[in-house]
Amino acid sequence: MPYPYTLPTTSAFSFSPSLVCDSHPSLPLHTSTRRGVVRDTLKAHKRLAPSAQSPHLWTVASSLQAYLPYLFAIDAGLGHRAVRGDEIHVILQTAPALAWRPTLSSGAGPIPGKDPPRVKVHSLEYEVFFALAALASAHTLQARAALHPLYLTTTAPVGTQQRQTAIAAATKHLLDAASILDYAAARAGSLVASPPCPDISPAALHAQSALALAEATLLAVLKDDPYPAVVAQDRNANDTEWMYKAPTIPKVRAHLFARLCLAASEHAAHAHSLCAAGAAGGRINDAFVKYLDDLRRTSRARACRFFGIDSELGGQTGTAIAWLWAGLHELGVQRKDETSSKKSSGGGGGGFGRLKKEWTEKREDRKVERELNWGADAGRIDEIRVIEMLEAKWTKQNDTMGTQAVPPTGPLLAQMPSGREIHTLKPFQPPLLDAAALEAMRAPPDRSDDAGGFASSDEETLAEAPARGDYRTGTPNYY
Repeated sequence: MPYPYTLPTTSAFSFSPSLVCDSHPSLPLHTSTRRGVVRDTLKAHKRLAPSAQSPHLWTVASSLQAYLPYLFAIDAGLGHRAVRGDEIHVILQTAPALAWRPTLSSGAGPIPGKDPPRVKVHSLEYEVFFALAALASAHTLQARAALHPLYLTTTAPVGTQQRQTAIAAATKHLLDAASILDYAAARAGSLVASPPCPDISPAALHAQSALALAEATLLAVLKDDPYPAVVAQDRNANDTEWMYKAPTIPKVRAHLFARLCLAASEHAAHAHSLCAAGAAGGRINDAFVKYLDDLRRTSRARACRFFGIDSELGGQTGTAIAWLWAGLHELGVQRKDETSSKKSSGGGGGGFGRLKKEWTEKREDRKVERELNWGADAGRIDEIRVIEMLEAKWTKQNDTMGTQAVPPTGPLLAQMPSGREIHTLKPFQPPLLDAAALEAMRAPPDRSDDAGGFASSDEETLAEAPARGDYRTGTPNYY
């Protein structure tokens, strides 16, 4: 976590041949220039090694943030709206021909190692959606970069202050991404025409917003959850703190954290329902849909763990162990006693399952070290480790001291409360050009707008989007 998005790329495009701005003649040229920077930045990012992409994300986000005010100025001019009290008059002469390479569509990347075909659109509205989605993805990847040191086991563990700072920065990025996607989804929902690909459909944008909110909610829990850090510290060969200090596990607000995890699970379930049933106007790729389901399961398992911690703090060790078993069931993991009984009865598979689990964990550790698509399991492996650590501890304690009966898990799951929200999304405000920039663009352009058409020889068009009709009457006007 968060989800390892792939940033899209786009074709070259000049605004001047498609539209004219009488009030601000230089606006099309300046917008083309900013868009060219975005295109070059995205292509450069794609060619970087995985370990070099994280420092480059700030450049990607900055280029998109610099481009959006110009794009929204053209959008305001076409819609006869003022920007900071300044009227902008834009006339569309020909339908624009833009292309973006989708990254979430099921048809994206059917052949390993081959780029998916680009989607050709004739609407500036879809240009807005692709640019906003790319910016939201960049924010999510910046959140991943901030959290990456917390999951490394090949270096010394991060300190408490550094951990809190990283989680706070990642939470801000995720909330920004959720706000941007929520705005784009609401705007896309007002269109009559079908989107050119599932990536920018209202359902997919809503799903990505819900996913970002779910991940931000889980970070609110992770900030005060000591157990993942204890497990990671135990697995870290570079940790020397154990030589002079035993790990301290402070008491947590277990019931509150459990409800926060249930809220994250509800957001993930909502996102999964939007993508899994084809509601996004086409198939979303299986990896993204599986991640949403894994996040839902992991969030529920984490809630079960905190309910177990709450029971254990109240002296109900048997009930606490039952909650841990419920968490393993949510994750689709067999308990150790179930595996042993299956093996003793002739079912087999115990040794092979253990080897497979160890191999999967080592592979995930290597991904974290090399920054290669790590966390694609939505934190499932880390949660299994924490639950198994607590299960071993509490089972030993219950067998030697308390000897309480372990109740069935079904009635416990039926008593789970509803989730509790902790974050409120701030409405996204489209960035606007300042008055000085608007005034400067009243001058005629000082050079030609020769960004050109499609420049890449390997570009393929997956689908051609219809021209957008007028958003008030539904009549075609190529915008």
